[in-house]
Amino acid sequence: MPAIVGVRLRLASKTLWFDPAGLPLAVGESVIVETERGLEIGVIEEAEREVERAELAAPLKPVIRRASEDDVRQASELAEKEEVARAKFREAINKHKLDMKPVDATYTFSGDRVICHFTAEDRVDFRDLVRDLGSELKVRVDMRQIGVRDEARMVGGCGHCGEQLCCSRFGGGEFQPVSIKMAKEQDLSLNPLKISGLCGRLMCCLRYEVEAYKDFKSRAPRKGEKIDTPVGEGAVAELHTPRERVTVRIPQAGSITVPLAAMKCGKDKGCPCSIDREALDESKVSLSAQAMSMLTQGDRPLLEPAGEPKPRRPRGESTRSKSEPKGEQKAEPKRESKRRPRRGPKEETPAAAEPPSGEQAPRRRRRRRRSGGSGGSSGAPAKE
Repeated sequence: MPAIVGVRLRLASKTLWFDPAGLPLAVGESVIVETERGLEIGVIEEAEREVERAELAAPLKPVIRRASEDDVRQASELAEKEEVARAKFREAINKHKLDMKPVDATYTFSGDRVICHFTAEDRVDFRDLVRDLGSELKVRVDMRQIGVRDEARMVGGCGHCGEQLCCSRFGGGEFQPVSIKMAKEQDLSLNPLKISGLCGRLMCCLRYEVEAYKDFKSRAPRKGEKIDTPVGEGAVAELHTPRERVTVRIPQAGSITVPLAAMKCGKDKGCPCSIDREALDESKVSLSAQAMSMLTQGDRPLLEPAGEPKPRRPRGESTRSKSEPKGEQKAEPKRESKRRPRRGPKEETPAAAEPPSGEQAPRRRRRRRRSGGSGGSSGAPAKE
């Protein structure tokens, strides 16, 4: 079986395998290796070991030698040249007014080639830029377009958690796909500002714990599901996946939080839908005073207070005591009604006295109004 060592290059996104070529190499040593771009300097990250030949996708490149002091000095000189190359790269882009964003410019270890990384939404014609930049730097210029995630990995920074970006901290090789379904599975807010990283894409850490959430939810009851407890029936209110605990809200006793392992199936269906008293004692759940009184009642109904229940009085039965005789029944004071008294029938007004027979009643004088030009009355007396 072939022997390999893992070497991490500065321009590579993951650890690459090389043939140790019989050199005794230790983790952390700097070495010079041969790549498709020529000679490069790297650091040993994986010690020498043997692998199956089927695991090798292509023939291994050899490790040339250990890095000497001259090699380290040359690497520091190339780092100074890269600062000048980045400035020239930005100036050339502004000069040609190209729709592209410069990211980095790095030299190969041999110093005869500079690789310029950039991001752009569309394809860019940079032939004139390469010609002008090569004449200024006096080396061969290679242009390489990368994505926004590769840009975040090369530049680095801090994420929402305050830690270094996962892509630049762990490397990880190729980027794995991240979907919005992973955020929903973990009950996270779907606000793009909270689940997106510095690159503008979904954060890589969303896929780190999604399998743990799927496993816990497959074993735990769903939110709102009914749970039988010694203090009454409740419903699942919260699921705490990292701790594997379930919060149950009971109307008579408040909320209790118990481990998922303490829940059992009360219907012989394999579902955790009940909590027994022993589980509450082992979990050291802090119950309210009302819930504790319910637990100490034993076999009595949980919702009835201690003591003998009072029978209900049938409808229509008097509240008078049986020992009290009927004659000595105390009269209750009548309540004053706040309603308005009803109006009685209208009283008839007495009719005018009729004159005696043979006499005619006097006729009342009336004035007749005549309409004049000005609308007033004429003032003439009415005829009798």
